[in-house]
Amino acid sequence: MAERAHVWITGLVQGVNFRHYTREQAQRLGLTGWVRNLHDGRVEATFEGEAEAVEAMLGWCRQGPPAAQVDEVQMTAEEPSGEFNDFRVRW
Repeated sequence: MAERAHVWITGLVQGVNFRHYTREQAQRLGLTGWVRNLHDGRVEATFEGEAEAVEAMLGWCRQGPPAAQVDEVQMTAEEPSGEFNDFRVRW
């Protein structure tokens, strides 16, 4: 069953290749969606795909890449839309 999660990640998450690693992990898990930096220092992302893959991605976000220091992950569940063909970094 498909799920969709909209997340905001707080901490030392910019300047540490968080978006790049997020895209790699999402692609490994077969997820679609996007990730971007926000002006307030957070990272925002939307993940869509199989429930197990979305849950695995959320777990990864709580740790982040090696140089990151994640303080908090806020998540809102949304209705899957199937609007994405792949996973991209947004600017």
